Amino acid sequence: MIKILSLLLIGGLSYTLGSYVDPTDPNKEKVIQDAVMGILDQYHYDPENIDDEFSIEAYDYFLNYVDSRRRYYTQEDLSKLEQYKTLIDDQFNEGSFEFFNIATELLDARVDGLESIYKDILSKPFDFTVDEDFEFDPEKKGWAKNDASQLERWRQQLKYDVLSQLTSLLDKQEKAQKRLTAGPPEDDDTEETEDTREAKEKAIERDKELVAKSSAQLEIDSRAKVLEDYVKWYKSFQKVRRSDRFESYLNTFAHMFDPHSDYFNPKEKQDFDINMGGKLEGIGARLRTEGDLTKVVSIVPGGPVWKNKEIEVNDYILKVRQEEDEESRDVFGMRIDDVVSQIRGKKGTHVVLTIQKKDGSIIDVELERDVINILESFAKSAIIDLGGVINNIGYIDLPKFYSSFDGPDGTSCAVDVAKEIKKLKANNVNGIILDLRNNGGGSLSDVVDMSGLFIEDGPIVQVKPRERSPYIYKDEDADVKYDGPLIVMINSFSASASEILAAAMQDYDRAIIVGSQSFGKGTVQRFIDLDRAVKGNNEFKPLGQLKLTMQKFYRVDGGSTQLKGVSPDIEFPDRFRRIDVGEREYPNAMEWSQLSPLEFEQNVFKVPNRETLRLRSEQRQATSDEFALLKEQGDWYKASKDKTSYSLNLDEHQAYLAEKKKQSDKYKDILGDAIETLHIKNLPEDIEAISLDEKTEATNQDWLKALNKDIYLEETMTIMRDIIQDVNYTAAPVKP
Repeated sequence: MIKILSLLLIGGLSYTLGSYVDPTDPNKEKVIQDAVMGILDQYHYDPENIDDEFSIEAYDYFLNYVDSRRRYYTQEDLSKLEQYKTLIDDQFNEGSFEFFNIATELLDARVDGLESIYKDILSKPFDFTVDEDFEFDPEKKGWAKNDASQLERWRQQLKYDVLSQLTSLLDKQEKAQKRLTAGPPEDDDTEETEDTREAKEKAIERDKELVAKSSAQLEIDSRAKVLEDYVKWYKSFQKVRRSDRFESYLNTFAHMFDPHSDYFNPKEKQDFDINMGGKLEGIGARLRTEGDLTKVVSIVPGGPVWKNKEIEVNDYILKVRQEEDEESRDVFGMRIDDVVSQIRGKKGTHVVLTIQKKDGSIIDVELERDVINILESFAKSAIIDLGGVINNIGYIDLPKFYSSFDGPDGTSCAVDVAKEIKKLKANNVNGIILDLRNNGGGSLSDVVDMSGLFIEDGPIVQVKPRERSPYIYKDEDADVKYDGPLIVMINSFSASASEILAAAMQDYDRAIIVGSQSFGKGTVQRFIDLDRAVKGNNEFKPLGQLKLTMQKFYRVDGGSTQLKGVSPDIEFPDRFRRIDVGEREYPNAMEWSQLSPLEFEQNVFKVPNRETLRLRSEQRQATSDEFALLKEQGDWYKASKDKTSYSLNLDEHQAYLAEKKKQSDKYKDILGDAIETLHIKNLPEDIEAISLDEKTEATNQDWLKALNKDIYLEETMTIMRDIIQDVNYTAAPVKP
């Protein structure tokens, strides 16, 4: 009997784990492979046929996985591997690792030869006046034809790296010159101590030293810095073990079934969870390796990243700099646990991350490490007035669907939201806005209970296992905690549990859903302990765990939330509007499907004139300068993402970066100003608790200030006004 250890009920995003020191025995590899593939075949929701077609796809997927940037293998290497394209499935049955062994040997041979290549290339100056372009997209450039072609790619890659470093130094030099010319600020009345005076003198000397350097010397410094980074990268890359590659090999096949099924080795949770949130002192983000890059896959509510707002899911971390260091460390190709060790640190210390955004832009983000306060991820509420439009609207912010398993005292988000509703009703609010933006999911039972707060009773979601009838999760409680106008806010990162609640409220015609199309993850994963699944073979244990997709979610109207997500009733433009984000981005994502609809009804509150509400909002958006800029940003974002070739000419590169920064700053200001007519205040009964703790009070002020700049919230308030006017809702007077 397979023992299910834990249930990832509605987790919105997947992550990949680091490896562990374990001399791999080929017999142990066979036991693990047989267990993983057997469980995938027997228990996965939608199993694959392990045949020649699967083998061909797995072959391509594995090579793309281990060499995603096309930096190592050549077509000559691949000619030695092509004979295995249709044989991988046969090797499963035979317990053979011939393809894996040869592919690994060829990769290791390529890596062994890199040290002399990058050292030789970086020993000579680059000519940045030459007009040449460097193609980043691995699909467009394909595999290098031979050694000479691969060597040219490395030359261009290193030239681009040096160009980026040189551009950065030139920018710093220009700023240093401006500081020296301007001198100390006249209005600087800060009390000067011996330490501050010494620090200022050192800063001035550094500026003078930098300004005195010629362009040729800056080019030399840039090559030296890139060489230093590559020496560190190469040492790190050499530490990659066979067990690392074996995990990649297994996950190739797991990901052929779907992107959320993963093999986990037995490493301790603190080391392999790559969770810089929770009780750890860090930045509050979860990472995974994607080829040679480190990707942000989720953000811990309440953590430094979440508060900063500049780093988002699917961004890449390129470099890490400690506050005491002058230069950043390149983490390209670095093991994930080494990246995390660079980022983690004591509370109060600072780290600077160089981030590559989805549009290709690169920014530096400084973060202060902290102990993540889980209370900041709990439900909280406020009362909002929009001057001249509508007053006294309740607002509930829910960063995730937490439950007793991740709360210190047995917390439940459904219980907490019910408490917030009770407080809001005591303040006679005219309507409630439930904000599920960036909510990646969580507890299934809580999303069912929370949905029940707004309806009498009835089905909320269908959960279908493989080849079995769906389970119907119902709200059994006929009590309604809130029976007034309701709006649910979602965006591209509202996943799973958020999508279930939004879908249920939409199907029941209980609420208006506003925002952008949600993430689209409609699958459930469970952890299976391979030690319990495999009988005997005790000499090879521990074997690890398999995270396996075993169920799918379906709305009460029968449609799946998988892939399509939830389409808002009223759409707001954002920068992702013209590109695929969420589940649609993942290779091998499971398809959308449909079940029979359930019978459901509610007599609590029905949204009036849904189409009229949409048209009114679209008319307002069409006359809004801010919404026009958001649409324009979406077009720019798409164009930036489509650009994959970059000039290696210094003047052209600087001009490109200047224009990119100009555009980025233009759109950054969209949500930068406070909205004068939007007023957000804490509930009277919360003020005492907030003011007792200095950190809580500061965090609360940051939260209120962020809401005060939110043009999406402003438009949502106006939509609420339209709803209330249309139904003549009179639970409390509407104050215009």
